[in-house]
Amino acid sequence: MDAKTRRTLLGGFISSFAATASVIGCKYALADTNSPASDQPVSQLPSRDPEAIVPGFDRFPNAVKVTRTESVYRIESGDLPDHGLMVGISNWQQQVPTPQPYTGANAWQLPVSPVLAEKPLSCRNAFYRGAIAIAANGVPIFNPMKAPNEDVYLLGELDRWGGHSGRSDDYHYHVAPLHLQDIVGADRPIAYAMDGFPIYGETETDGSPVEALDQWNGHSDAENRYHYHGTRVYPYINGGFRGVVGVSGDEVTPQPRTRPFRPAGTPLRDVMITGFSATGDHAYRLDYTVRGAPNRIEYVVGTHEVTMTVTGPTNTSRTETYRR
Repeated sequence: MDAKTRRTLLGGFISSFAATASVIGCKYALADTNSPASDQPVSQLPSRDPEAIVPGFDRFPNAVKVTRTESVYRIESGDLPDHGLMVGISNWQQQVPTPQPYTGANAWQLPVSPVLAEKPLSCRNAFYRGAIAIAANGVPIFNPMKAPNEDVYLLGELDRWGGHSGRSDDYHYHVAPLHLQDIVGADRPIAYAMDGFPIYGETETDGSPVEALDQWNGHSDAENRYHYHGTRVYPYINGGFRGVVGVSGDEVTPQPRTRPFRPAGTPLRDVMITGFSATGDHAYRLDYTVRGAPNRIEYVVGTHEVTMTVTGPTNTSRTETYRR
């Protein structure tokens, strides 16, 4: 893979998050291993109740809705993002993008007041389940590592926008969504880590180069406000949680659940996804080749079922319906 292709795959990250727009966070407790440091400063966004205008999310009013309780921002999303999907994947698990109901009680939750932890947590060998951040367009961001020493990007599992569909046919990113910079502008973030701290781009808010980063891909600014940065090499996004988070098993909690329509797919060899398009209301077409031969999947997603028609290189088709 040449440098130009790699740059295309990763896009162009947000310049920064406005200095006046502080972070969101909450004092989630994690036993004794991740308790808040009492001498650390806490940043906080302005209160807007019941709906909140949160920098970054506010650039996607048709895709993201943010409301606020006393301690938590609730981020509702779920439709597919308004950019290309799946194209460029060469290591495919035969999953396709479907809209997800991240709404109501199943919405994303981000803290209103982030707190730095005495014992931060790394994502290198943990947090393989669930999201570690959420992008400004409402798309969750998962750990770049799906297992020890298995970088999803380097394995060829991501599309040109840094995402793919998971085992529940849920589309998510695994690296910083750098392509959102042109939409949100340099004064807004493209993502927030699940601990509530913002994720900046490849420069500081004033356009200056990023100074040295810690092992979590972050640092504090001149006013001692902690933040992360996106990078083009591992860890790409927040490399863990410098802030306090709740943890259950191998994932941050709370976070939404997906309900799959069908069993998880299996790896398909010698594949390349070449196209993805919407063909109607919640109807889609995904084109791919297997050893150079053209194939396609056409599918329609309902609330409780999905109907898929798979057409092979000889133009023979099979149709299956899955229900949840």
